[in-house]
Amino acid sequence: MKRRVIAAGIAMTLGLTATACGSDDSGDKAKDNSTDSAVDGTGKTLTVWIMEGTNPDAKPFFKEAAAAFKKQTGASIKVEYQQWASAQKKFTTAIEGGKDQVPDVAEVGTTWVPQFAETGALVDVTGKVKESGLSEDLVEGLQDAGTLDGKQYGMPWYAGVRSIVYRKDVFAKHDLEPPTTWKELQAVAKTLKEKEPKMVAFPVAGGAEMFAAPFVWGAGGELAVEEGGQWKSAINSADAVKGLEFYTGLATKDKVSPAKVNTWTEKEVGDAWNKGQIAMAVGGNWTPKAIMEGNPDLKGKLGAVPIPGPDGGLSKSFLGGSYLSTFQTDQKDLAWEFVKMLTTGEFAAKWAEQTNYFPGQNSELQKVAAQKDPLVEPFAKQMLEAGATVPKTKSYGEIQASKVIPRMVQSILTGKASVQEAADKAAREMDDIFAKDK
Repeated sequence: MKRRVIAAGIAMTLGLTATACGSDDSGDKAKDNSTDSAVDGTGKTLTVWIMEGTNPDAKPFFKEAAAAFKKQTGASIKVEYQQWASAQKKFTTAIEGGKDQVPDVAEVGTTWVPQFAETGALVDVTGKVKESGLSEDLVEGLQDAGTLDGKQYGMPWYAGVRSIVYRKDVFAKHDLEPPTTWKELQAVAKTLKEKEPKMVAFPVAGGAEMFAAPFVWGAGGELAVEEGGQWKSAINSADAVKGLEFYTGLATKDKVSPAKVNTWTEKEVGDAWNKGQIAMAVGGNWTPKAIMEGNPDLKGKLGAVPIPGPDGGLSKSFLGGSYLSTFQTDQKDLAWEFVKMLTTGEFAAKWAEQTNYFPGQNSELQKVAAQKDPLVEPFAKQMLEAGATVPKTKSYGEIQASKVIPRMVQSILTGKASVQEAADKAAREMDDIFAKDK
């Protein structure tokens, strides 16, 4: 049996009805528990690892959270900020060093949870979640991302999804409409290349794995499938290759993306946005806010639409985010209280507002969606109708760390391999890594 891990349940989550949280009082319980703790942490200090860059106001946020936690439990918080690029290796090294090396609480990317959980480093909090009345108020797809064999390893903190961000003013200048099919995307990008030669019409960023993935999914392909309990690459299937041909063809054939973009990461695309060099690009729901902070002149000039499907509808896009997980230290109960405080109620809402990500609670997510923000609604629609995630196995973390997909895309963009050749090579590399996970 083949299994594709999809962000199921998001449609119910964003239904914008009161019944989405269930008919019991679980939502109210979730809101109250941030101020109710039976754990005495007087004289104790929790070490907390947080990824740097998600929240530009992270230090004031954690100063406020630490003060609230001190009042609630008597414990202090020591926050250590980590870089996304090096965090996975740092976690792995710390886990190998034992409980004295790992943090008490850490922000863990959803794609890392399986890897860390299978080492025994993360605490199973399934019972804690249920006892706190939180089970019915968690975004189902996010809750599932951190659950293995029925055990939940932390709390969903925030989530994001990628759609298309574009310059409304540039589109209006040339009487262009946001694309609703792949053919329209291609035509609009070619027009932008012709009319705005100093801008990058649509960056085909070779270093951004999640820019390519929607076109694989949109064509009906998969990154990998599970057969009989074993994962196997599907990146070289006919459908996946069709999606890759369209995406890379925008650069190799239509020339809407210059050669300098071949190795760009998502961060480098963001830097180009801030310099006013991008006309249209794949971007996350956090992207518009970051762009306007980096270039205030673009305030009011940005628009967003879901990533279109080949002939209409939507292409699936990666739904991911972060968990707050507790590690196997001597302060597990105290650590859980901090996780619960940050991922529910007041602090969950503040984090979502400051980062422009979606919160992990149904009740808080409904509030965000109900605001009808034109730079939020398209991403909510993408999340509603077309959210996907990567294979839920520790092996995929190694595949990402090895940059298998970016290297595949870059080899196509530079002409070193055809799409099929590059996909076949990537598939072999993925299968070699999956084979270790038997």
